[in-house]
Amino acid sequence: MSVQFTILGSGSGGNCAYLEAGETRLLIDAGFSARQIRERLAGIGRAPEGLTGILVTHEHGDHIAGLGALCGKTGTRIYANRFTREAIERQFPAARLEFAVFETGAAFTLGEVEVQTFSVPHDAMDPVGFMLRTAAGNIGFLTDLGHATKLILERVKAANVLVLEANHDLKLLQEDTKRPWSTKQRILGRHGHLSNDAAAEVAAQLANADLHRIYLGHLSRDCNRPALAHKAVAGRLQSIGAVHIAVDNTSQETPNPTLPLAGMRLL
Repeated sequence: MSVQFTILGSGSGGNCAYLEAGETRLLIDAGFSARQIRERLAGIGRAPEGLTGILVTHEHGDHIAGLGALCGKTGTRIYANRFTREAIERQFPAARLEFAVFETGAAFTLGEVEVQTFSVPHDAMDPVGFMLRTAAGNIGFLTDLGHATKLILERVKAANVLVLEANHDLKLLQEDTKRPWSTKQRILGRHGHLSNDAAAEVAAQLANADLHRIYLGHLSRDCNRPALAHKAVAGRLQSIGAVHIAVDNTSQETPNPTLPLAGMRLL
């Protein structure tokens, strides 16, 4: 069975990824406009009309901006927990959206993908992370979280591919003149966002022979630089001898190259 994964874009202004496993086609979040999502899917030869569903981590705009227009037109089912569903409906009151509601911590199957959900500490109604299990490999999603709990590390320890937030560089955030101190405190808090150094420690704790690639996501435009995020995480992995793990930056401007997962567990 063919399994492929594409990050269509990730950053503090928009997040969306695409997973295809056989005939199962999923978006993980829809944080760009419907037009942008359509164009980015077209770039890999796909269209929103072919989607099996959209998994939503939480209701912040950089994760759901395109849901109203996209799903209102195509009827694609949205998979979210109850509190996230209610928050989405408040943001798109005129859209006719179809939901499948899961309980945080539950697992369910969508075609060829087993979706495992778990709670993450972030300042949203009921934010979740995902572990997506396929016949060819497992993908973990940790896109917005203030810190990694033991539960989170346990849930994603079997990932072959990990999408990991590296939101900010501490020095750049502290020196930023656009954000008030209250906003900086929220970002730095235990329900905020991971810094580059915090992401590096999470990567080190999860490093094992089966983890082959880490995508650094949700980078701040103002308070981070791709080179800084990559240096922090790749350098930490190198220091513990985990040189087999590839570290890739993501961008909200352009998609990453599609990653085939065929046989990844056997590499």
